[in-house]
Amino acid sequence: MIVYVLKRLLLMVPTLVGILLVTFLIIQFVPGGPVEQLVLELRGQGQSQGGGGEVASTGGVYRGAQGVGQENLAEIRKLYGFDKPAHERFVEMLLRYARFDLGTSYFHHKSVWQLIAEKLPVSISLGVWSFLISYLVSIPLGIAKAVRNGSRFDLITSTAILVGYAIPGFVLGVALLVLFGGGSFLQLFPLRGLTSDDFDKLSMVGKVLDYFWHLAMPLLCLVVGSFAVTTMLTKNVFLEEIRKQYVLTARAKGLSERRVFYKHVFRNALIPLVTAFPAAFVGAFFAGSLLIETLFSLDGLGLLSYESVMRRDYPVVLGSLYVFSLIGLLTKLVTDLCYVWVDPRVKFESR
Repeated sequence: MIVYVLKRLLLMVPTLVGILLVTFLIIQFVPGGPVEQLVLELRGQGQSQGGGGEVASTGGVYRGAQGVGQENLAEIRKLYGFDKPAHERFVEMLLRYARFDLGTSYFHHKSVWQLIAEKLPVSISLGVWSFLISYLVSIPLGIAKAVRNGSRFDLITSTAILVGYAIPGFVLGVALLVLFGGGSFLQLFPLRGLTSDDFDKLSMVGKVLDYFWHLAMPLLCLVVGSFAVTTMLTKNVFLEEIRKQYVLTARAKGLSERRVFYKHVFRNALIPLVTAFPAAFVGAFFAGSLLIETLFSLDGLGLLSYESVMRRDYPVVLGSLYVFSLIGLLTKLVTDLCYVWVDPRVKFESR
């Protein structure tokens, strides 16, 4: 097992380098880099302040009667590191990432670590609570559907969760805003943020209620569509175990249905669900839904990623990709180890 873990850890290095290399190469061919983005912003500021002159940015070359001159443009390129060849910049980036230095954002003027830390509360609130609600509802519901397979309960619940799965989260969010967010009907829930302005003045119970009051509509939009996959997976896994030969043998021995289900079926059927738990749980911490965050004015990782791509903020794009890829690879390893923990029959290394 130790040899297997070491091999997996060593394989993560070329995997990470490959992910970063492909992304870095794609970035090189994207028009309108960070230098051009900054020039456009400066042009807008100059025009808003009454500065005259025609400004153009063609092929990365700035020309204008007023604004940023060629010397200043060269300084900007040097500041961002674009005065060096692409391969040198890539090697320098890898060396920084080896020290877990993700660099500084071009436009926020903050370290990438600081930006991720600032956006995490929103993404954690949305991801973790939606994950917990989804699992706490889907697994018991899937078990109940497996036990009552083919009944009216099974049919009604299947219809309900499939309808919820078919409704896009952002469409449901718009409907909730219209119905309960002060659109055309009721004003029951707030429209923005995770907390109220007077949050610090509330009691502990008041803070908890205020927190979940703000999360009610975004969480509903996220969890409605997530019930179907986990519920149907749970149902199918339990049905498969119930129909196996060892269950018939246990029943033939005179064991009660309750004992057969909880002592034999339940333990074996939970293996795929338990092993998928680490990946789903860790992924929930970094779940970012751009449309949901935009609808409900929540500043999370989804919105940060979108803005970084649009503004060509490469340190944020590549830095966040590096962090999430590393966490994803480690989570995959933990998931594989969970297979051994749950089912000792699994062997990764031959004797």
